[in-house]
Amino acid sequence: MKHFFGVLCLMLCLGANAVAASNEEAAIVKNFSGTAFIVRQQMTFPVKKSERIFSGDLLRTGRDGTLGIIFKDNTILSLGPRSELLIEEFHFEPSRGKLSIVTRMFKGTAAYVSGVIARLSPKSVRFETPSATIGIRGTKFLVKVEGGGEEE
Repeated sequence: MKHFFGVLCLMLCLGANAVAASNEEAAIVKNFSGTAFIVRQQMTFPVKKSERIFSGDLLRTGRDGTLGIIFKDNTILSLGPRSELLIEEFHFEPSRGKLSIVTRMFKGTAAYVSGVIARLSPKSVRFETPSATIGIRGTKFLVKVEGGGEEE
C-alpha cells in the first residue's frame, strides 16, 4: 500500500506529462511564435520548443500564434493563428505494419507536408475537418477552416 501512494504522489507531482508518457509520442514542436498551447488530459499548458506531442493532444494557437511540428515519420504540420487541431491517432511502427496518422482540424489554417506513413500506407492517413475528410496520398496542401469556437 505504501508503494501505491508513492507512485500516485509521483504521478500527481509530474502532472500531465507523466500521464501522456504512456501514450505513443507522435511529434515534437519544431518552432512556434506568439500564443500556442497544448491541451492534454484536460490540462492546458504553453508550448515549448522541442515539446513532445502525443496522440490525443489538442494543439491551439491564439490570435498571434503559429506552431510548427514534425511527426516521427517526418510529416510536417504548421498551424496559423486562431487554429485548433487534434492529433486523434498516431502509430509509426513500420516493422509491425502499424501505421496511421489521423488529425481533426476544428478551426484555423494549416499547412501539411506528408511523410513516411503516406508513402508506405496512403490509406492510413486522414486529415478531418468539419465539412470534409482528406485522404492523404503523399502530397502537400493548405487548409482553412472557418469559425468553430470562441475567438481569442
